[in-house]
Amino acid sequence: METNEIRKRLKKELDKGRYEHTKGVMYTAGCLAMAHEYPIEPAMLAGLLHDCAKCIPNGEKIRLCEKNDIPVTPVEYESPFLLHAKLGAYLAETIYEVKDPEILHAIKVHTTGAADMSVLDKIIYIADFIEPGRDKASDLPKVRKLAFEDLDACMAEILCDTLKYRAQIGGPIDPATQLAYEFYRQYQRI
Repeated sequence: METNEIRKRLKKELDKGRYEHTKGVMYTAGCLAMAHEYPIEPAMLAGLLHDCAKCIPNGEKIRLCEKNDIPVTPVEYESPFLLHAKLGAYLAETIYEVKDPEILHAIKVHTTGAADMSVLDKIIYIADFIEPGRDKASDLPKVRKLAFEDLDACMAEILCDTLKYRAQIGGPIDPATQLAYEFYRQYQRI
């Protein structure tokens, strides 16, 4: 499926705010790709599709995962919004006809992170956090600057911030996020 066709379809399927966020992630991913000498097209496609399952109701996310043999962890049953990443990778492949395993993996891990992520994985994870429409995170200007200097250090900052935020609001922390932080904390600049 052509990128323009995917954009038109997502504009109809996502709510207005989510579609604006999606465009922000797509363009930010393209900028990060240029800055880190990564091919722009796959970065922008992964950014465009990263939240393709976000607007599906949580109960439907669980049902679709179970129906399509996508593993659901206890944390995901408790916080089914997390499933949009795994389900999004599945939809990117089956509905939007994306066959590149690197793009699919970047979509799959863009919410929780993972240890030893590829350049594209990091670009999408970071772009989702820093796109221009985001304004809630502490130290966002510092994180945005760091994103264009050092992807690993930026991952460490974002993961640390995410874990602090999750601990502050309570509720479960996905083990993948904790493992990702354990891997990337060696790059933290604090």
